[in-house]
Amino acid sequence: RLYQSPKAYIDASNPYHFDSGISMSCPHVSGIIVLLKSLHPKWSTAALKSAIMTAAFSYDNNGTPIQANGKIPKIADRFNYGAGFVNPNMAADPGLIYDIEPSDYFKFFNCMGGLGSRDNCTTVKESIADLNLPSIAIPNLRTFQAMTRSVTNVDQVNAVYKAFLQPPTGVEMAVDPSVLVFSEEKKVLSFKVNFKAMRRSIQGDYIFGSPLQFAL
Repeated sequence: RLYQSPKAYIDASNPYHFDSGISMSCPHVSGIIVLLKSLHPKWSTAALKSAIMTAAFSYDNNGTPIQANGKIPKIADRFNYGAGFVNPNMAADPGLIYDIEPSDYFKFFNCMGGLGSRDNCTTVKESIADLNLPSIAIPNLRTFQAMTRSVTNVDQVNAVYKAFLQPPTGVEMAVDPSVLVFSEEKKVLSFKVNFKAMRRSIQGDYIFGSPLQFAL
């Protein structure tokens, strides 16, 4: 921890101190953001966030699932670790990023979220689920829902990525198209993710699937 005031009492009896929690994870991620920004100065904040989230993983340094320490210890889920354990090296070269323009946030708040005046909104009804975030959450999936995402290729110019899915239990997923072909002319491509509830027992519960991954 850093102390700025010279008048404050500083206990230096311990040469090392370890702390954890949201308050401590924030400065760590902030430092990683600074490093990524130095590597990719033209990336937007959304692109940097996407790189960190899509490069994260749900296991620890020993290769075992992240644990949630509580009264009853359990394997952690998305409510415990968010996107996962941050991997700065992979985030520096994510391959694909989910970018968002400032106008997209305006559309989200003013037109789709029901929070604004709806000025300058198109007559076409757009789904709030189509905000181009690197994560997907569906409340009350009863039958079928589709949403759109766009990815920007920040790796080699000519690249082919294939989608890999591990859907939540009781949910059928499909990606269209399942193969993305990037070139000098096509650096940004869109795809649809379809979700279909296969049983009613998923109602009233939270279920999680592995992240949608595109691999070369």
